[in-house]
Amino acid sequence: MARGWESKSVESQIESAETLVHTTTPEYISAQELELLRKKESLNLSRTRVLRELEASENPRYRTLMEKALADLNSQLSRLDPGKVRAATA
Repeated sequence: MARGWESKSVESQIESAETLVHTTTPEYISAQELELLRKKESLNLSRTRVLRELEASENPRYRTLMEKALADLNSQLSRLDPGKVRAATA
């Protein structure tokens, strides 16, 4: 049952990401803008994975490692998108 719930969650995330890309992407975007968009998507996916692992981890050393990774990803995202400030949710 847990596996089914997780796949539904992943499916929902994929659909919302596709909707976001389709509604915010203009007809024509430059190669630089496309690269920036891909970088942001990659960082957001990594951030989601780190958050999920952080929630599931019970090992304090691994949690510390994941918290540092999350802070780094938040920093990278804020450099790419200075208007958006991301809260580190752990």
